[in-house]
Amino acid sequence: MAAISLKNIVKQYGVGKAAVQVIHNVSAEISDGEFVVIVGPSGCGKSTLLRMVAGLEEITAGTISIGARVVNDLEPAERDIAMVFQNYALYPHMTVFDNMAYGLKIARVAKDEIKARVEKAAGILELMPYLDRKPRALSGGQRQRVAMGRAIVRQPQVFLFDEPLSNLDAKLRAQTRLEIQKLHRELGITSLFVTHDQVEAMTLAQRMLVMNGGKMEQFGTPEEVYNAPASTFVASFIGSPPMNLLKAAPGVAAGSILGIRPEHLELGAEGWALTVDGIELLGAERLLYCRLQDESLIVRIHEEQQPPKLGATIYAKPRVDRLHLFAARTGLRL
Repeated sequence: MAAISLKNIVKQYGVGKAAVQVIHNVSAEISDGEFVVIVGPSGCGKSTLLRMVAGLEEITAGTISIGARVVNDLEPAERDIAMVFQNYALYPHMTVFDNMAYGLKIARVAKDEIKARVEKAAGILELMPYLDRKPRALSGGQRQRVAMGRAIVRQPQVFLFDEPLSNLDAKLRAQTRLEIQKLHRELGITSLFVTHDQVEAMTLAQRMLVMNGGKMEQFGTPEEVYNAPASTFVASFIGSPPMNLLKAAPGVAAGSILGIRPEHLELGAEGWALTVDGIELLGAERLLYCRLQDESLIVRIHEEQQPPKLGATIYAKPRVDRLHLFAARTGLRL
């Protein structure tokens, strides 16, 4: 196992006036054994950053260290990492056992050692009954577990996951998230996990690195990122539904934006006068889509609360201890 250090990482394509910079001075220190999720919208640079750690993309500037080694000039095979991709990348003509063992055979690991490592990984991932099957006889979730097993048997210092759950349906994604959490608890290997799904990030991460436009917006625990977002981007991206961001609400100073999460607006006899435009039932809770003057906002209420009628005026009072203030010009937290 090993810590990962990213110092002023820059990625640029092209030179001169035609150059395009896609990663802007990203720095982060990831502890030995930590599970960090890189999260952000499509095109924000998260996979590019992961690929630079893996050695699949060259670094334009900055330093990447894994353990005590600077790895900028090392080939992927020399970095002691294992990567799990979105598309499984299994050999269709090989059995599960052979898929998991292939990298070890290439590395000339002894047969007894290969068998022991594969069976140990298969036991952790509940794949023992499927070792003689070929990938076409497996479900999507089982194939993804084989891909993870192939990474585990390598016994690397670092796991790199590039959107590994994107091809799974919602139920399998939730199940596989639990398996990845269990896997990390058992193995304790430093892990970087890329996803565009903020729910996935919140449930998996010990700390999360939020990317936007090639820049790191915030790096912290899920609780820190959710409860004290560093910018309006983080506030609107992390959380489902997102934080309400209001420019013209009562009491908002000029040049600033007020933030309040939907669950921190309390209905009552006084407060902001809101017009209800829509209601969404989500099992144990409802979302009220409302208007405050010319701005839209969402109020979250519990299932047992009596929902208002469409078009009704309701009053909602924001919890003062849960208000957030951002600079309108920069979007940064004040």
